[in-house]
Amino acid sequence: MCGIAGYFQQDSLFTAGDLRQMTDVQTHRGPDAGGYFNDEFCGLGHRRLSILDLSESANQPFWSADGSACIVYNGEVYNYREIAAELGIKTRTTSDTEVILEAYLRLGEQFVHKLNGMFAFAIYEPAKKRLVLYRDRMGIKPIYTWREGRNIAFSSELKGILALRPKIKLSLNRHAVLDYLHLGYIPEPLSIAREVQKFPAGSYAVFEGGNMRLESYWQPEQQVKAEILRDESKAEETLHELLRSSVAYRMISDVPFGTFLSGGIDSSVVTSIAQSLSEKPVNTFSIGFKESKFNESQFAAQVAKHLKTQHHEFIVSEEDALELVDKMVDAYDEPFADSSAIPTMLVSQMARKEVTMTLSGDGGDELFLGYGSYQWAKRLSNPWMQLLRKPLGLALSVMADNRMKRAAELFHYPNASMKMSHIFSQEGYYFSMAERRKLMTIQDSGTLSFKESAHLNTLPRQLNAMEKQALFDLRYYLKDDLLVKVDRATMQFSLETRVPLLDYRIVEFALNLDSSLKIRQGQAKYLLKKILFQYVPASIFDRPKWGFSIPLERWMKGELQSLMTNYTSKEMCERFGLIDYKVLHEYISAFQSGRNYYYNRIWQIVILHKCLEKANLDMQA
Repeated sequence: MCGIAGYFQQDSLFTAGDLRQMTDVQTHRGPDAGGYFNDEFCGLGHRRLSILDLSESANQPFWSADGSACIVYNGEVYNYREIAAELGIKTRTTSDTEVILEAYLRLGEQFVHKLNGMFAFAIYEPAKKRLVLYRDRMGIKPIYTWREGRNIAFSSELKGILALRPKIKLSLNRHAVLDYLHLGYIPEPLSIAREVQKFPAGSYAVFEGGNMRLESYWQPEQQVKAEILRDESKAEETLHELLRSSVAYRMISDVPFGTFLSGGIDSSVVTSIAQSLSEKPVNTFSIGFKESKFNESQFAAQVAKHLKTQHHEFIVSEEDALELVDKMVDAYDEPFADSSAIPTMLVSQMARKEVTMTLSGDGGDELFLGYGSYQWAKRLSNPWMQLLRKPLGLALSVMADNRMKRAAELFHYPNASMKMSHIFSQEGYYFSMAERRKLMTIQDSGTLSFKESAHLNTLPRQLNAMEKQALFDLRYYLKDDLLVKVDRATMQFSLETRVPLLDYRIVEFALNLDSSLKIRQGQAKYLLKKILFQYVPASIFDRPKWGFSIPLERWMKGELQSLMTNYTSKEMCERFGLIDYKVLHEYISAFQSGRNYYYNRIWQIVILHKCLEKANLDMQA
């Protein structure tokens, strides 16, 4: 895992000094080595975290054997040995970097279909004055791009492009703020800076002669087939084989590794299979809070004990977590309201003391219908529920119980075309579209920057409501929230994390699996659990699901009270000119009076204002 940065220009805008600055601001992503190349047209910078081939010969920028091209690369391609054998590539190193570059030179742009892994890389061919950028299918590894006229710059993190100021001007993206308030994150291709975009997942771009050609090579909806797999025995056998193959690939490493083990289904599946493939105890890491409601470490310990892993349990105090609030803003660069980033950073910081690489269980909920929001999607698709939703919502809203008030808001979606984002928003305790319009001082069209159902229009089969909601999460929430959270949290501490459940073969399998094998009689992740229970007793998992939570609701009334006061003040609202102070304080008053579920809405504003204060973007442009 690494950090990359670079530029490609026709107008002599950037210099070697600019390249070094935008690269070295990402040293946390690669503390082991730094490398730089630049000529009249192109600059490539790299910060290396050594995972495969720890020698200096694998440092980057890395040149091809014939000297015609060089690459800077972030990620891992797990099947590089098979690709090298298939293409007859005689390697000088044992690194996947070399194989990627040589395969590109042999096969051209479409070689990317051969790659199984997570990656973001740039390849430059000086003689052709040609740069190509690639990003992996699921968007596990990030790339931000800035483009103006015939010049572009790119970076693994937004801070790499922010470092180019004042040479370039960056202004606030108001559309990104609107999306953030509804979703809790900023979706691709937007960033908080209007001039900077997130490079699209499953795509590559060719820059040549001042022009750009963007090509999509893989999107999840393109993998949906007309026929689905209904045979339970065959499905279980196939999934089990895919899981073992995927985990085995991701255990390839020249450094110590472990797994994040929360005690939930997904991380337990990954850990169980990893341990079954390992000749020695696998390092496992879990974290818990002293507040018992948010402490699931006991369940992780039970799984670890059964599997006989080398378990590391960290029980942290509120003070430990609170110290990371400021570091979270530094790590994410733009507004990011997912407070589970804090425990993710904590467990990453602690795991890094023992290992350099970890496996995580991200993706299981989206692929195997694990979220409660999928049940809401099913309920709200019922014709009777659609007919009665407004009176039902009104009846629930006047009840004293907070749970009923929250449920009432789920019935108040604007229209059918925005139902999926509304369900997600309200399940995450974020602002609804109606609330957003009332809160904002800037023009709000009441829409998102993307059409959430556009990807459903050309599918070869009709998806049910739960499948549609899961595909929405796969395209947006997983990529632009969960994977961002893990990438920044782990890389902040120079820790690589791999995600076996997001092997594209497993994703394609799950997209074409009958939903009755994902959820049965109210039991989510049915098939995944069948495989897990071959390794670990089912009784360990007979409990409610909490998720990777912190007691943020209580902190907002206690330890974070001063932070809330400072960043929701009238002065802050007037400074940035986005939020109506009076409306915001109606939410704060309601929260303090008992509407505890408003805590995440208030947290969103705190994080928004803290990020804008740090980013120092042009607010008037």
